[in-house]
Amino acid sequence: MPPRQLELLNPEAAAVQAVPSSRKNWIAVASAEHARRGCAADDGPGYMQVCHGKGGPLQRVRAGDRVAYYAPALTMGGKDRLQCFVSIGTVLPGDPYRFDMGGGFVPFRKDVDYVAAHEASILPLVPQFEFVESPQRWGYKFRFGLFDISDHDMRLIAQAMQADLDLLHL
Repeated sequence: MPPRQLELLNPEAAAVQAVPSSRKNWIAVASAEHARRGCAADDGPGYMQVCHGKGGPLQRVRAGDRVAYYAPALTMGGKDRLQCFVSIGTVLPGDPYRFDMGGGFVPFRKDVDYVAAHEASILPLVPQFEFVESPQRWGYKFRFGLFDISDHDMRLIAQAMQADLDLLHL
């Protein structure tokens, strides 16, 4: 199909495909319960929320960027340790937007095209990550809730999750 027709049929996918090599890779941190909810949306695309719904961090994330969700625990604030990557996908075009989740909680979100993947433990990947400066303190960056990583590290995560590298443009 000629590129022009592709753009007319699916402008969001075409916009993501057209992103130059300036794509960034992000690790977002949330409980598995929350991350799974974002990739299981049944009323539209998946979404991401970070840092308890703050909008500022999402302003750094652009269409075409890749995001992998890391879950230290099953539930928010829980002692039920998980330490797994639970979802991975590509950010769709659009600005962060507010979403009313009820009970007065109205976090900011960005839409994400999640790909099929299996949850994967972080532990075997830690020695291979470029972002880990000290293996004894590998969890340090995760306390920021959202941080960027290299293509190398995103590829390691995607491979561990058995995600389709072509769909992630890796």
